Amino acid sequence: MTNSDNVHHLTFEDKEILLIGTAHVSKESADLVGQVIERERPDTVCVELCDSRYQSLTQKKKWQDTNLFKVIKEKKAFLLLSNLMLAYFQKKIGQKLGSKPGEEMMRAIQAAEEVGASIHLTDRDIRTTLSRTWRLMGLWTKIKLLAQFITSAGELDAITQEDIEKMKKKDVLETLLSEIGEELPEMKHILIDERDQYLTQKIRTAPGKKIVAVVGAGHIPGIEHHWNLPVDMEALEQIPPKSQWVTLIKWIIPVFIVGLFVLGFFTAGAATTSHMIKWWVLANGVLAGLGAAIAFGHPLTVLSAIVASPLTSLNPMIAAGWVSGLVEAFLGKPKVRDFERLPEDISSLKGFWKNKITRILLVVVFTNIGSSLGTFVAIPLMVRVFA
Repeated sequence: MTNSDNVHHLTFEDKEILLIGTAHVSKESADLVGQVIERERPDTVCVELCDSRYQSLTQKKKWQDTNLFKVIKEKKAFLLLSNLMLAYFQKKIGQKLGSKPGEEMMRAIQAAEEVGASIHLTDRDIRTTLSRTWRLMGLWTKIKLLAQFITSAGELDAITQEDIEKMKKKDVLETLLSEIGEELPEMKHILIDERDQYLTQKIRTAPGKKIVAVVGAGHIPGIEHHWNLPVDMEALEQIPPKSQWVTLIKWIIPVFIVGLFVLGFFTAGAATTSHMIKWWVLANGVLAGLGAAIAFGHPLTVLSAIVASPLTSLNPMIAAGWVSGLVEAFLGKPKVRDFERLPEDISSLKGFWKNKITRILLVVVFTNIGSSLGTFVAIPLMVRVFA
């Protein structure tokens, strides 16, 4: 048995569990994982991965099967981009620490195979986690989150040697999310607190009598807290329905805008209405086009955002970003090399704009943000003309 502070001994019914807390970008953590598994030779090795993340680690060519048209049509562009942003932070910090993200999980998988142990995936599906986060966030919170990511990304280059030493003692990504959680508590609850419960249940119900579980160090306190408490897995796996208020507002705003046009026409005449329409088209089109341009979209993509936004903003079923994203995907069809370079490109912030895949996702997100802002800018301008 090891005396490491990062290895915790737990029991559940007739099972003996060794819980290893790791930093996801620490070579020392990877070495510790390998040593413990080789020494203990457990029946089962639990890893903090869901099936999709397990496949991405073990099957490097899985990205080549990504259907971007399907991602955009199913409204999952932001979810995929969020996943890649999290991977970017891990890669960036991993470069500072001289290790690869997920190295300790790969070491756990390899060591498990060497000693003949079963591999048990214990994390909640990343798509469920991000979907739950997305559904519970309002537009302003989403914008704050994006700004927080960009700000944090700019600060990564300023990491000192002292910061690096601290990171080696704890889970880097969980620390980052905890800091974001101070300003966005709903995110911390879903990304960390809920997963603490999920990991607890999956680990203590894993097959075998001797189990080694490898998780981020940030989850250790939560797992120990919930170890003897009941966990409602069905609730944790459920994707909450869209808020009725959000759905209602999506319809109220277009009806309000059309109502302003009609009211303006009958009370102030066609000239006033044409001015109102002009401000609506300009505010929506310019800001949506600006969003597509910030993402370095093709000129025709920017044009499609400008043309689509004034129309899609009046239709709750369609978003301008979906239109511009599909146009960008059609004009700059990603090639196999773009998928192959994706892991390398997301190791730098510039790479998100350079790689065709992430650029398409950025076009969708930034166009939608610009279009939404355009709606709120246009309304007071229209009301002023009407008055």
